[in-house]
Amino acid sequence: MAVKFEDYYQTLGVKREASQDDIQRAFRKLARKYHPDVNKTDDGSAKFKQVNEAYEVLKDPEKRSRYDTLGENWKSGQEFRPPPGWGGQFRGAGGTGGQGGPGGGFSFEAGGQFSDFFEAMFGQTMGQGPGQAGGVPRQPQPQESPITISLHDAFHGSTRQLNLQGPAGSKTLEVKIPKGTASGSKIRLAGEGVILKITVAPHPDYMLTGRDLTTDVKLAPWQAALGDQIDVETMDGAVTLNVPAGTNAGQKLRLKGKGLPSPKGSAGDLYVRLMIAIPKELSERERELYGQLKQASEDASEEPPSEGDT
Repeated sequence: MAVKFEDYYQTLGVKREASQDDIQRAFRKLARKYHPDVNKTDDGSAKFKQVNEAYEVLKDPEKRSRYDTLGENWKSGQEFRPPPGWGGQFRGAGGTGGQGGPGGGFSFEAGGQFSDFFEAMFGQTMGQGPGQAGGVPRQPQPQESPITISLHDAFHGSTRQLNLQGPAGSKTLEVKIPKGTASGSKIRLAGEGVILKITVAPHPDYMLTGRDLTTDVKLAPWQAALGDQIDVETMDGAVTLNVPAGTNAGQKLRLKGKGLPSPKGSAGDLYVRLMIAIPKELSERERELYGQLKQASEDASEEPPSEGDT
């Protein structure tokens, strides 16, 4: 089947030789711009899916290497036909086994999460001909299918509609994503012979490690020096955080239990990484005050030690 070639490097705006850090930075920037919580346009939603798909491939060394074997001869939008052996769009390969007749497979669609090109390149063969061995029908083994969900859905739980295509036709199932579903979790579709393997998509504001979340919050220099109370957005609402005086850039404060919930046991934690934001432009008054602070700091460092100091 011919599909349109997707240039993932072009989608993220990076060169083919870009480092993994460059790819991650480009993704975070674009994901912020087109995230559905920020960009409410239809075009923004489509762009967000394209950016996520590109990052899904280029962040993974194995997928990226496989993608790169196509070389630079393809351009975005050109008709592309997958080379033999590159898998299919989650389609089963019907076969004839032993004394059995022709087998039938099915196709799986995860709510349009990925493009046809992605499925043609990285889709997994999920169907299996029934076949027989020694006159005894073989029981088909459950087939795994990857599905990507948002961090919001992983945190709060959600319901997804999935379309299954089989020999008897197509049907739509509603699949419940439990609250606290983490990457690597598996959901069995009872009676369908399919197991969904969950991947939680990267989020522009939170980094997920296990069940712990990390987010960056900017502080003004005086907040770091003097301490302050700040509002921090968590996945379930804003909380007030006490910033101690003398906070250094990169210091982390923990909000216990504010990470990804767990269906069994305790939730993870949210780590707030404090970053000091230096103003790019200063008013005359601010420049004067910073000058006075500089002078006071220099004077303090030059003061002789008091009696009893060693």
